[in-house]
Order: sequence, then C-alpha cells, then structure tokens
Amino acid sequence: MKEKKEYTITVFTENYAGLLQRVVSVFTRRHINIDSLTTSRSSNETIHRFTIVVRVDQDMITKLVAALEKQVDVIKAFYYEMHEILHQEIALYKVPTQTFMNGDETEELVRSHNARILSIEPDYIVVEKTGHQSETEALLKAFEQRGIYEFVRSGRVAIAKTMEPLNKYLASLESAMEE
Repeated sequence: MKEKKEYTITVFTENYAGLLQRVVSVFTRRHINIDSLTTSRSSNETIHRFTIVVRVDQDMITKLVAALEKQVDVIKAFYYEMHEILHQEIALYKVPTQTFMNGDETEELVRSHNARILSIEPDYIVVEKTGHQSETEALLKAFEQRGIYEFVRSGRVAIAKTMEPLNKYLASLESAMEE
C-alpha cells in the first residue's frame, strides 16, 4: 500500500458561482475526504484562491491536481508538502466567564498558549488562538477540562515558501503570447 501524506493544494480560479461545487466534486468522485478548505481572493484581485488539505499518496495528488486543472475556469493548481509552506489556522473558544473567576490559572493558560481574549460578556468569554491545528487542539483540550460552550476553527491558510507560483505562471503565459 502506498504511503499517504498530508498535502496542501492551492487552486487559482476565476471567481464564478458554482466553482466551489466543481472543485469539490473532483475530490468527491475519487472518494477523497477534504480535511480543510478555505477560499479567498488571491494577490490578484481578479483571481480566487482555494486552499485544500488532503491526505493521499503521491500518485493521487498528481492526478488530483491534473483533474483540477481540467476544470473550466481553473487557471492553475499546485500542491505542496508540509515543509514547502507556511500555514496557520484561527480558532475561537467560548468559555464560561466563571472559568476566569477561579484565580489566575485560566489567565495563565491563555497566555501560555499565546491566545488572546476577544470579548468579555457576563456569561462567557471568547478567546482567539492562531496557530497550527495541534496548537489549537491543545488549547481546546485544556478548555474542555475547565468548561467550554463553543469551539470553531477555520480551515488552513497557507503560503508557499517560494515566490508565488501563480505570478510566475501568468508571466510565462504572457511571454508565450508575445512570441
């Protein structure tokens, strides 16, 4: 059996309604679970960016990227291994205000996890943590021991350590057109 690894796929597209469904269908048809999905505009305001995290083998990741690039309105897709990107997630925790009334322990917990308090309400406090999934999970586990009302985590946002490949790709297309 081939070794599965975590890959981060970046897909650059036109920004049209229905594209999310078409992109996700590439994974659904192959019975591949998406661990994380975020979308936003890219550094080029006319181009939309999908960041998708999957756990597959090397053969499948190349097939996925090729299938994504065949979709209408997909400009280019790239995939990265963990050492090729910088990434973060954001997590919000809604914890009972009473949790903070038990001395300095909870405040020290928030500080030790490099989290910050966003809102203090009579019934609850909202804490924000930015970091890798393991870091946001560690704070969640600590809050679960003390009491927690809600937890939510964003999908991964990632940037390649190399210069943005989309800009290089678009420049190569422009050069080819000028020739």
